[in-house]
Amino acid sequence: MPLVTVQDPGGRGDDDRAVDLSEDFVVLPEQTADDTDRGWGERAGGNDDWLLAERPPHWD
Repeated sequence: MPLVTVQDPGGRGDDDRAVDLSEDFVVLPEQTADDTDRGWGERAGGNDDWLLAERPPHWD
């Protein structure tokens, strides 16, 4: 199969192309679905209050 080269009609390469970065475009989410409490198999709500109440005295 022959190699086909396409020339840019303006003679500019990708390095010279103007790119508009003014919009907030999200490619990937900050957190995936499997990195949530549900994804880890945990119940919603958690036990943070209990853990804080049961802190050892030497942590204060």
